[in-house]
Amino acid sequence: MKTLLWLVLAACVVANVFLSLAGPGGATGIVLSVLTGLGVLACGAGLWLLRDRRVV
Repeated sequence: MKTLLWLVLAACVVANVFLSLAGPGGATGIVLSVLTGLGVLACGAGLWLLRDRRVV
């Protein structure tokens, strides 16, 4: 599960960078950027919840 979340997180970050540099403009670009940003946030939250909680 963590591996899949890391892969999706990396894909969303790469897609967001690509869209900001060479993607479509206007409303389409904004929607795609928001969707990739939400993907990054969702994967980050999932990885945060699945982290190892060791008490030292």
